[in-house]
Amino acid sequence: QVQPVESGGGLVQAGGSLRLSCTASGRTFMGWFRQAPGKERESVAAITWGGATTYYADSEKGRFTISRSNAKNTVYLQMDSLKPEDTAVYYCASARTRPTDWRVPERYDYWGQGTQVTVSS
Repeated sequence: QVQPVESGGGLVQAGGSLRLSCTASGRTFMGWFRQAPGKERESVAAITWGGATTYYADSEKGRFTISRSNAKNTVYLQMDSLKPEDTAVYYCASARTRPTDWRVPERYDYWGQGTQVTVSS
């Protein structure tokens, strides 16, 4: 397994969009998490290896879209209608087997270094 590597973070105004990318090798279940200063790491979205099943945290439903291209070994997180409260470091994580609960960070085996997303009001 190769450690995931995130990219695509940056500064955006409220209401704007960003697309994060993450390298993903092997037949892995992939998740996105985020952590804001002073807060615990929280789940954002996840996707099965084949891409047929996706999961979202309630606060992201309808605004964020997770997808993957196994041909490119890449997982994407399209973030639309961004809000200042979306500001955080976003992490990509991989799991060798499908987690019983995708929202639990301890269920993942490999983590990226994170990419900063800042949404200005």
